[in-house]
Order: sequence, then structure tokens, then C-alpha cells
Amino acid sequence: MKRLALGLSALLAATFLATSAFAAGAAAATVAEPSARILRMEVAPALYELVYSPAQDAVFVASAGGFGEGAEAGRILRLDARTLEKKGEIVLSGRAFGLALDDAAGRLYVGDTTSASITVIDTRTDAVLGTVQLAEKVTTDKGKPEYPHNFRELVLDPENNRLYAPGLAAKDSALYVVDTAALKVEKVIPGFGAGVAGAVLDATRDRLYVSNLQGQLFVLNTEGPELLATAEVEGDQLLNLALDAAGERIFATDQGNEFIDKMRADVIPDYKIRGEGNRVVVMDAEGRTIRHLPTGAGPVAPLVGGERLYVTNRDDGTVSVFDTKSYELVEKIALPVHPNSLALDRERNALFVTVKKGHGEKGAESVVRIGF
Repeated sequence: MKRLALGLSALLAATFLATSAFAAGAAAATVAEPSARILRMEVAPALYELVYSPAQDAVFVASAGGFGEGAEAGRILRLDARTLEKKGEIVLSGRAFGLALDDAAGRLYVGDTTSASITVIDTRTDAVLGTVQLAEKVTTDKGKPEYPHNFRELVLDPENNRLYAPGLAAKDSALYVVDTAALKVEKVIPGFGAGVAGAVLDATRDRLYVSNLQGQLFVLNTEGPELLATAEVEGDQLLNLALDAAGERIFATDQGNEFIDKMRADVIPDYKIRGEGNRVVVMDAEGRTIRHLPTGAGPVAPLVGGERLYVTNRDDGTVSVFDTKSYELVEKIALPVHPNSLALDRERNALFVTVKKGHGEKGAESVVRIGF
């Protein structure tokens, strides 16, 4: 079990590399080379998630900084949404990984898995409003103090003054529910299996969908919140989720990472592999499969904008663009080395991507702006 925990922790830092080849059909796609519509800027080391603020016409980017003695501090970078020029930065006492933005309230929530905490920032003044400690360290069976869960995704529910933070563990994952008015943990919901990973909110239907790395989709209501149903999905490593505008389809990246398959076998030895990964699983709101969309190797982040589905393929070094009506692959955009997270300026139809360096490489990583 410990080996799986370490493997899943590597997943959080996005340092693992998928070894699978292209899924069937993906290799035939046309890969678009960098052009005038693609702007790329080196920003800071260890970039992770980013969000677009229409209120400020800015992109906020999480930089974890460095690790170890004398390492660079974690920070939030504010970039001009048109030029990617750095307009400011907020230095943190910890690290920055996952982000959630409440643009109307001028609040940015910053997740730090290394301290199991969330820092709340006023985006109008850059002041830190507070810190939510999600969990305290516990002593393992080997006598080592560790946090019981790791955290990557943050999902905001402003109508209910809540923030959801899936707590990833090798076997007993949980969902942490934060009261954003009181800035404290409201409740912790157990029972999310091996490697809880993705989450997406359907505010119009009062539903929250959560996925894990053993092919399960969980459906919760947001009034409780409480777990309503669990679906077994035709996919194995449901890393991240996106929802279409009508709330009728869920898009899940199915990683296909052989290392994670091996680690999961330590905890669930009778688990039967359901696919080859390196794809997006399209489901209805009850977890029934509608379609499989082959991607490049190591798909990470899905994002729906209008009639397009954008997917970062970390190990393939590309972004796939699908038509959400026909499910046809429109294009693949080359962004070496490792495209990671996505945000969208919906008014201008401009996509923002964090691009990480190769494993072990040092220096500033990049943000890319793509016009469509």
C-alpha cells in the first residue's frame, strides 16, 4: 500500500511519465506547429494550475517554487491575459498547486498538498485572508508522521459557500468540504477508494461528480453534501473531469499509466483492467459510457469551451482539440515538453496552458496562450 501512496504522490506533482504509445487512431491526427496564434512565455519554476479572471482580464498561475533548503518560495503570478506579461506576484509561505477562483468575490483559493492546506487570497489587494488546515499529520505504522491525504484539485461552489478538495490516498481516499465563509473544514466524507482524483460541479443540478483511479465515478448532491451513487466506469485512471454546458455529459481523462496500474494492484489485486488508457471517456450523468476519444499519451486536463473539448497530453507534448458534437479530432497542437493545466478566456476564445519541463530539468516553466 505504501508503494501506491508514493506513486500517487508522484501523480500530484505531475512528475511521472506515461509509457503507453498513442491510442488507436490518434497518430493519424494533424499536429499543428507553433504559429503566430501561439504565444509562449517562460514564467517561473514548478508551474501547476492556472485560472483566468474576466474581472481583471488576468491569468493567475500557481508556482510551487522549489523544494529543499534554500529553495525558491511558492507564489502566485498575475499575467496579462493578452501578452502574458507578468503584472505582479504574491509570495506565499508555502507552495502552490491547485487553484480555484471566485471572481465575483475577488478570492483565489490556493492548495498546497505539502502542508495539506488552502491559502485564501484577496485578488484585489493581494492580501492573504486566511489559511484552512485540511488535515493534521498522523503517525504511520512505521512511526513516521504524515498527512492522511494528498490534495490536488479544488472545486468551488460559491452558491453554497463551499469548496471541495478530494483527499487522495492509496486506499481510503476522502472528500474534504470547506466552509468558505468560516474558512474551516465543514466535514470529511470517506469512501472514495484508491486515488480520488478529479472533481467537477454541476451547479444547475446541485450535483458534484468525483472520480478515482480505480474506474469509479461518484455522484453527490450539494445540499448535504452526501453521496448518492457510485458508478463503475469503462475506464481505469479517471484523473480529471470536465462537464459540458448542458450538464448532460462528463469528460474524464483516462491516463493509461502502467506504473499506476501496478501500484493499484498492490491494494486491489483482483481489479480487472477495463481499457488501454490514453483517452477521454465520455459519460452521461450516471456514469454510462457514451464514447471513447483517443488522445496522445498521458492525457491530464480536459476543458470544455463552446463546442470544443481541449485536452492536454502530458507525455505526447500536445493539446488535442475535439468537436463536442461529432467527437471528431479537430487538431493537435504541439507544445513540448509537457502541457499540464488549462484555463479559458471564453469571450476571446483564448486557451491558456501551463507547460512543464522534462523530469529533472531546472529553470522557469512556461505559460502558453492559444487563439482559436
